[in-house]
Order: sequence, then structure tokens, then C-alpha cells
Amino acid sequence: MPYYRCLGKVPRKRHTIFRKPDGSLYAEELISTEGFSSIYSLVYHIYPPTRVKAIKEETINLAPEIVIRNNMRHRGFHGKAIQTEKNYLFSRKILLANEDVQISLAIPAYFPKEVFFKNASADELIFVHKGRGVLKTGFGPIQFYEGDYLHIPRGTVYQIDFENEDNRLLIIESFSPIRFPKRYCNEAGQLMEHAPFYERDIRGPEALETHDEEGEFTIYIKKNHELFTYIYANHPFDFIGWDGYLYPYAFNIKDFNPIVGKLHQPPPVHQTFEGRGFVVCSFVPRLYDFDPEAIPAPYNHSNVDSDEVLYYVEGQFMSRKGIEEGFITLHPIGIPHGPHPGTVEKSIGQKGTEELAVMIDTFRPLGITKDALEIEKKDYYLSWL
Repeated sequence: MPYYRCLGKVPRKRHTIFRKPDGSLYAEELISTEGFSSIYSLVYHIYPPTRVKAIKEETINLAPEIVIRNNMRHRGFHGKAIQTEKNYLFSRKILLANEDVQISLAIPAYFPKEVFFKNASADELIFVHKGRGVLKTGFGPIQFYEGDYLHIPRGTVYQIDFENEDNRLLIIESFSPIRFPKRYCNEAGQLMEHAPFYERDIRGPEALETHDEEGEFTIYIKKNHELFTYIYANHPFDFIGWDGYLYPYAFNIKDFNPIVGKLHQPPPVHQTFEGRGFVVCSFVPRLYDFDPEAIPAPYNHSNVDSDEVLYYVEGQFMSRKGIEEGFITLHPIGIPHGPHPGTVEKSIGQKGTEELAVMIDTFRPLGITKDALEIEKKDYYLSWL
């Protein structure tokens, strides 16, 4: 989990009198996870965070159209061929989903400056394949770049200021909190020496930008595949101070330190995040195995309890042939997968790889949407012949 941070002004003790210069009270808000049992932050607002002026009656349906619920075929998808809305709020095309997680692609050109967004149902992990800009929240802005994972905890109101219109995002929505793997952390939650990244690699907000503004402020709130429109009486980024463990942060995939061995290491060494029923792994440039008779290419693997999704970012993946940037593969529970013909022999004697990819393993089967089938490479399952 992220470590403790404190920005801006906070009182000496929680739940105590904290007055503005005019003598009125700041509004304290506890933002907690898993009830009151997991990480949280205390936020101090200029205005109470409850000042709703209006709620529009109509909602927008964002539910994915799942057309295959019991998939039993290796599938590949041309991610770069996806067609999405330019407006970030409507740009997500959900490709794969189950009860724990949903995986989307988006190619937004802009985030409308006059509105805000909040996901009330899911933590968001946004992988920035292409693009850069600023993630804006009440906790403070975070600069982001290509290769960043942006973790936005559920309930966080945000905007994104993209530097230009050339953006490509892989978005993972988790219906449970997203955490760092438990085996990387000691009892106090600190990342341990054997972990493939360190607290210094986590880029949280560094300064507050407090907005003391009243008026009408539109926040689109996503809950259970519906988008609600709320009008608030003040700017949502009115934090005067906050402290705690719950806040958005960025972590760049190239700051992941690969774990290598004498012989081929299994995929868990690449694990970066976890949630209920899934893990996220980062494949990054690394040295190959150093036994003189090692075979660097992975062995055939029988998926008996997980669906495996790979999103190819750049470079040539050592075990695959004919894979382009932005391609997605799905290897489902129930049938083995392995290296493509010729890649095992080709890998022998190689010293390293420059591949970059994101893997999501889910422990419940993924449903496949209509949008995914529209970009499917129909003959991918034949690629092992």
C-alpha cells in the first residue's frame, strides 16, 4: 500500500476543532476503505463535501454488452483498431469483464474542463500506453507520462489535463481495493528488500492546489455501470489539508526492477498489483536466465485456474510471433498455451529482451464483449500450428 503522507494544513489531533481565519470550522471528512478496517485518509475541506444543488433524473447506461460468457478459445484482439469517443468520460470500450474486474481500452483526445468524474464502484488502474499530462484531484496534482500506472482509489473526484490529443489508455477497474502484493510488504506495510520496486518509485501528490470557489460544479459519478450527474455548490478540490494512506499515485512500469534467475522464472515474479480475484504483472526489459543450458522462452502452461490477458506495449515478446503494439491476447481457463512455433529454439543463447507488456490474470472466467469481438483476430487460436 502507499505510505503515510500529509499535505497542507491539518489540526494537531483528529476530530478536533479546526477553524478558518474567519472563525468558522473547516469540514473534516474521513475517506475509508472496507468500512473502517483498512487504509484511509482524513481530509479537511473549506466547504462540507455534501452540498448538492441538483441531481439530474436521467442517467447514462455504461454497461458492457457481454456476448460470450463461457469462453473456451485462445483469442487475440487488435487493440489499436478500437474506435472510442474523444471525450474521456465516454471513451472506455470494455473488452473483458467478470465479477471482480473489467478491462477497457480508451483513446481520449480530451477531458472536458468544466466537469469532474468519480468512480463510486471501482478502484481505477490506468496504464498510460501513450500520452502525458496532469491527473488533478483534491489531494493535489500528479504529473504523468507514458508507461505510468495511475492508481485512483474509488470515490476520488478527478480531472485529467492531457498534454495533447494523442492518448492511448488501458484501464483496469477493480471492484475491490488494489494493493501491492502482500509478499512484498513487511508487517508494517513497508516494501521489503526483495520487492521489485520501492517507496521512492511511488509518485503521490506533492502540493495542494486549493480551490475556494462556489457556484455550480458538475460531477459525473459512475456506479454499477450507470453514470449519474450531480451538481455541487462548490469546487470539489477545496482541500485545505489531508493526511493518511489513501490517495492517488503514479508508478511507472520502467521503474519495476525485474527478478531474474539461473533458470526461467514464473510469471509471479512480475507481479505488481493485486485485487480480489486478479493480479497485474509488468513485463519489462531484463536479462535472460544465465544457466548455460537455460531455455529463456516460457514452457507450455496449462491454465487450470486463471484467465490470462496480455497487453503488448512495445518490443517483440520472446514467446510470440506476429504481435503488434497494442495487441491483446486472452488465454482462458481450461486449455494450455505456450510459445509460438520456433520461438523456443530462437530464444536459446539470447542474452536479454526489450519487451514491455502488462498482464492481468483473473481467477474467474472473463466475459467477452461485443466491442472486443469487433477487433478480434479470428484465427489467433491457429497460431500454434
